[in-house]
Amino acid sequence: MTVARDAVVIGGGHNGLVAAAYLARSGLSTLVCERRGVLGGAAVSEHPFGPDYTVTSLSYVVSLLPPALVADLGLARHGYHVYPQGPYFAPRADGRYLSLPADPSARRAQIAKFSARDAAAYERYTGHLARLGAVLGPLLDEIPPRLGSRRPPDLWRQGLLLRHLRKLDERGAVDATRLLTGSIADLVERYFESDAMRGVLSVSGVIGTWAGPRSSGTAYVMLHHHIGGTDGQAGAWGFPRGGMGGVTGALAAAARSFGAELRTGAEVARIRTRAGRVTGVTLASGEEIDAATVITTAHPQISFLRLLDPAVLPAGFVEDIRGWQTRSGTVKINLALGRLPVFASHPGFDPRVHGGTIVLAESLDDVETAFQDAVSGRPSALPFADICIPSVFDDSLAPAGQHVMSLFTQWVPYQYAGAPQPAEIDAYADRVIARVETVAPGFTGSVLHRQVIGPHQMQEEYGLVGGNIFHGELSLGQMFHARPAAGYADLRTPVRGLYQAGSATHGGGGVTGIPGRNVVRQVLADRRAARWRRRAGAAGR
Repeated sequence: MTVARDAVVIGGGHNGLVAAAYLARSGLSTLVCERRGVLGGAAVSEHPFGPDYTVTSLSYVVSLLPPALVADLGLARHGYHVYPQGPYFAPRADGRYLSLPADPSARRAQIAKFSARDAAAYERYTGHLARLGAVLGPLLDEIPPRLGSRRPPDLWRQGLLLRHLRKLDERGAVDATRLLTGSIADLVERYFESDAMRGVLSVSGVIGTWAGPRSSGTAYVMLHHHIGGTDGQAGAWGFPRGGMGGVTGALAAAARSFGAELRTGAEVARIRTRAGRVTGVTLASGEEIDAATVITTAHPQISFLRLLDPAVLPAGFVEDIRGWQTRSGTVKINLALGRLPVFASHPGFDPRVHGGTIVLAESLDDVETAFQDAVSGRPSALPFADICIPSVFDDSLAPAGQHVMSLFTQWVPYQYAGAPQPAEIDAYADRVIARVETVAPGFTGSVLHRQVIGPHQMQEEYGLVGGNIFHGELSLGQMFHARPAAGYADLRTPVRGLYQAGSATHGGGGVTGIPGRNVVRQVLADRRAARWRRRAGAAGR
């Protein structure tokens, strides 16, 4: 059986749904094919503990979704709502804690408990990041030009980069270079002296990455997260109502409202091509869908090495995709709790604590040691954890008086993506729980249910090759015009009519929707150009 659509989107994650919504809004008949039985990709809400508990399986907070995209697609009408996340709270094994509240005087007092010098330095640190974010942040929103191309249109687009770079003075140019190439340790150690500050701030430079805080490039990873925003606040994070599935649920509803068709359990087995042009897809069921436009949001090694015959692609492109670095070592732990944790350093309920980002990282060196354990081939003896309890704000996620907790933790060896390693993963999760118990006595007894998702499950069930949540490492050699292959960071591919818009493309690396929006701009631009060429050809005859 063969059907036809104007456009087929491979993958029903957030980027695929964004693309489908914009395509359908533009009047194109659009079909989304999602392999799993549920839409959402890595931004999905599921029920591993039964219907009473809603768990955000992998991605767990939202920040980088552009407000203009939210407005374009009318997501608020479809239930999209974000509860602002509270500040950092870092309980320590010695019974103290560090908090970074929004109020400047309260924050200064908190930091001064550990170092008066650090308290004075914090505003200079955030000012430094704000200045660099004002220059580099807008680049996240753009379609990269083909750097190195000599074609006149590409040279013109390369020149447009100067409008961003002209904001940099001599000092700013050096600062940007150091941030893009340096480590998060280089950055935070320049400003802070206390283990407490260095430990907390180092985590945002390594979250989701196969790199420790002393690895080059991790300073940019921190900035990548810093430049996001919810409700117009730069660097702000929030909990979507209904979990991350609330984001993709609203995107799906928006896409359907514009006329898109969304199918689950529809695994694409092959992308069909003829004479260098895409002709459609074939599903695992054998069904064929003809389409002159196909957008893949799958991991590039799935899209170009499995769904396509690499023989139809240029050798250099294939080499780039084969060499794409997509290691990880993250383990996501989801818990159902009978009660909120009681922290020894801050007993009693406090929405700024329980509703904030709870970080278990005693020092930057502890985080580095955790990484080096995994590099040596063993799970971290003392994993760090980035923790949140979204049910503090959203009572739909758990029964009254109970809660769900998300723990994003690192590291296990990246080779664990190749095999389940259940005993090692469970023992690792036990150590994470024990670490929470150290700062919140009695916590272990409050755990009702536990789900542990390691790199192998991330890869096999969710399509995150290597267990990498960003579809590829956010290293300097894999950013902007190099994401994911030379000459193809503009969301096009070597096959005419085939486009890419997954998290491995520029603008990805988080729940941004930017690739999904930008790829439709390329599709529509190419369709306009094709119509102009046809008209010009007809006039010439």
